[in-house]
Amino acid sequence: MDSEGNLHNKGTMRLATAADEILPLKDPRVKSNPAYLTVILLSRVITKLGSLENINPALIENLFASDLAYLQDLYARINENAANEIQAVCPECGHKFELEGLEPGE
Repeated sequence: MDSEGNLHNKGTMRLATAADEILPLKDPRVKSNPAYLTVILLSRVITKLGSLENINPALIENLFASDLAYLQDLYARINENAANEIQAVCPECGHKFELEGLEPGE
């Protein structure tokens, strides 16, 4: 919800890059409070949130706790688990399906 009371419940989050996860570690706010890493990470990877044009740490700071938890979970699902899911196509019939990838070392 923005400062005018408008609810923004549709958005876009992109996959994180190495820079998205590394560069915030240099931020003084993260150095003084490691929990702030989530705020900066989300502000970097959320590319759209309703009609809001500027996604920044201040906006993420003002999310409801439940919304922040939802976005943290979404971030984890698309960035940490995505490597374990493989889109596959049967070479005989063309049926598309997902395969669970192997864990490192398997």
